[in-house]
Amino acid sequence: MRRYPGWPEPPNTLVLVGVLFLITLVATKYGALPLDQSAWLFWREVSESEILAVGSRHILWGIRLPRILFAGVVGASLGIGGALTQALFRNPLAEPGLLGISSGAACAAALSIVFLGRIPGADTFASHWLPLPLIAFSGAILVCLFLNGISQRWMTGSMAGLLLTGIAVNALAGAVIGLCAYTATDIQLRTLTFWTLGSLANASWTLVAVSSGILLVTWIAARPLLQGLNALLLGENIARHVGVCLPSLRLRIVLMVAGLAGFAVAFCGVIGFIGLVAPHLVRMTAGADLRVVLPRAAIVGAILLICADTLARTIAAPAEVPVGIFTALLGSSFFLWLLARDKGRAV
Repeated sequence: MRRYPGWPEPPNTLVLVGVLFLITLVATKYGALPLDQSAWLFWREVSESEILAVGSRHILWGIRLPRILFAGVVGASLGIGGALTQALFRNPLAEPGLLGISSGAACAAALSIVFLGRIPGADTFASHWLPLPLIAFSGAILVCLFLNGISQRWMTGSMAGLLLTGIAVNALAGAVIGLCAYTATDIQLRTLTFWTLGSLANASWTLVAVSSGILLVTWIAARPLLQGLNALLLGENIARHVGVCLPSLRLRIVLMVAGLAGFAVAFCGVIGFIGLVAPHLVRMTAGADLRVVLPRAAIVGAILLICADTLARTIAAPAEVPVGIFTALLGSSFFLWLLARDKGRAV
């Protein structure tokens, strides 16, 4: 896919990093309890030129910065996951949420929350944060493998068929999550609401470190595969002709996408459409070369989720709106704009 005609030249990656940094500073200022001159407070604390008040320090370092950084890491993970999914399926509308990968992860987590809690001695294990990402990962990887097999066997190159399969997977996962909600206790039901609507309220420095490690490992593992993915975008025959081992490539990408989607869902619930919007915005200006798309999709995804989370925690302060509502509004509007812009042609 070439750049859209009439669009400006793409901004330099360093420019996007600067925009991300500025948005991060702005986001530290706003919340249920605004911090005046947050950038100045941050500098005073870092330079140790003046000790902050205990309340301001706790808000800045204990609550707001971990949440903003966590939003950035999760947004970057979703952006990379979306770009890899679209390259794997050679489908610009593919995205972990639309294809049911996120729903599969949420479904596995919901089954763990509700039914593992009914096994004697397993309730504590199921409620602990560490194994839950592994359970969500298993649900995401099962859906990924299923979609990969379906797309290769029955629907090669079929955009509509793949999306319909994703709709079916989402519907099935929604039914299972609904059953879990119907049989859940009050406490379990509140936890399930977190999974279905998405929230970054559980952010902590530990989660920032863990999710950053997952993102870094995925990025390092994906870099050597980008040349092969670029060849795959031109067609399977061309990819084979230039020496790409397609089964190995597909398996690695499936594991990466499942890992990113599974851990993102396990930590903050289902947050949709970031993986669709971020790669599209990058490709509209920078073309389809994944060596360019992947890092910029990560930055744009981080920017989008930080902005969405800032709205979620400020628009109804001191209450908090689930961030998944804002990303769904953003994604659905962008999706409709794409359809209107192309007037029924292939996106």
